[in-house]
Amino acid sequence: MDKLKVMTIFGTRPEAIKMAPLVMELERRPEIESLCCVTAQHRQMLDGVLEIFHLKPQFDLDIMEPRQTLSTITSKCLMGLEKVFQEVRPDLVLVHGDTSTTFAGALAAYYQQIAVGHVEAGLRTWDKYSPFPEEMNRSLVGRLADLHFCPTEANRRNLAAEGITKGVYVTGNTVIDALNTTVRKEHRFTSDRLNDLDCTGRKLILVTCHRRENYGDPMEQIMSALRAIAERYAGQVELVYPVHLSPVVQEVAHRHLDGLNNVRLIEPLPADEMHNLMARSYLVLTDSGGLQEEAPALGKPVLVLRRETERPEAVEAGTVRIAGTRKEDIVAMTAELIESPAAYETMAHAVNPYGDGQACRRIADAILFQFGRAERPPEPFAGR
Repeated sequence: MDKLKVMTIFGTRPEAIKMAPLVMELERRPEIESLCCVTAQHRQMLDGVLEIFHLKPQFDLDIMEPRQTLSTITSKCLMGLEKVFQEVRPDLVLVHGDTSTTFAGALAAYYQQIAVGHVEAGLRTWDKYSPFPEEMNRSLVGRLADLHFCPTEANRRNLAAEGITKGVYVTGNTVIDALNTTVRKEHRFTSDRLNDLDCTGRKLILVTCHRRENYGDPMEQIMSALRAIAERYAGQVELVYPVHLSPVVQEVAHRHLDGLNNVRLIEPLPADEMHNLMARSYLVLTDSGGLQEEAPALGKPVLVLRRETERPEAVEAGTVRIAGTRKEDIVAMTAELIESPAAYETMAHAVNPYGDGQACRRIADAILFQFGRAERPPEPFAGR
């Protein structure tokens, strides 16, 4: 019997972090011919992840261009993937999450009548403009996909509410699998600025903020809040902010935060460095989706710098709280976690709902079952 041709497609740093352990799992399966295609929607940040996980894609569309738009990303992905699919003709294409690469990958496969598997399926905010464009990307892929790999039972219920009930598996999130390979107590950072951090004498607050829907007044409010926190707790906290490469983010971050002795604005970090910095932090302030999953796995409270989240499980579990984008709310919620050990311990010791490090195994098992190469489906991830 011929091997199943399974092609993973991704183009951004967050996708790569979550898909890398799955690629490695597929490569271990003798029944599967694992192929990898990157679009390089984010060139520099993507390459760093590929290097960390020692991945060498068979196809690289290299689409990134200065000041690219959603339309150019999508159109270049569609055209490039059409040629790849015509050359290789995979049995299954795997896309991840909610990026423009994800949507274009699923649509290109559909045009070629190739089966699509959606990793990290079923997340919803029910607001098509927030997060933008991710909410609609994810929803549209849900209509195109044949297999749906949901991190949690709540994600499965979201799909069921939309009438999607076939080919659905609850697997846990592959990011937990990734963390198991990257976080090490003995990790040494490549930068002395990070190796010299005082993680015992001061409370380290890790910050990320880059989302499009936060451009403008929301980001101004967030940065003003960060400055207020740094000034109020000058002797108690240290803020480390790997600043996204977006010129919009760079400008507002430096304008508000330059000159503060306890704020370190640094370049974006490789995945392993980011994971290990998170593991040593006290608290995470972020508008990222992935960090809402990663930080709870490491026992770190998260304040979300957005109005809503497509990851409500951690909010329900108590590991994540939505701070929003108003300066007063962000400062007040951060102050509570700095000043109240009880409030902090409640969040830090809440249960992580996102995975047990076996998501990639479940996804590979589900693929083999779906294509008649295994007798039974994998057991669903039940949460913890």
